[in-house]
Amino acid sequence: MAGPDDDVMRLDLVGLSCPLPVLKSRRALARLAPGRRLEVTASDPMSEIDIPHMCAEDGHRLIDRRREGTRAVFLIERGPDQEKRPEKPET
Repeated sequence: MAGPDDDVMRLDLVGLSCPLPVLKSRRALARLAPGRRLEVTASDPMSEIDIPHMCAEDGHRLIDRRREGTRAVFLIERGPDQEKRPEKPET
């Protein structure tokens, strides 16, 4: 029987240091359709600050965050597609 976690993509980033957990999470989220979920497991202590910040900046929803020993686990729901901001404002 299918459970609610069957539609969750899992990303193991244990052992990676800043900024890689955010960069890899952002790339994985970009591949998902809006509304899909990503579970990220990371061991870098900075990920507890950086991943929630990335969610807020990029329009994703941080559904859950918890500790499992030395690891942080985040459940993120992909937000809607957003218009890309220009890298350099026109003058």
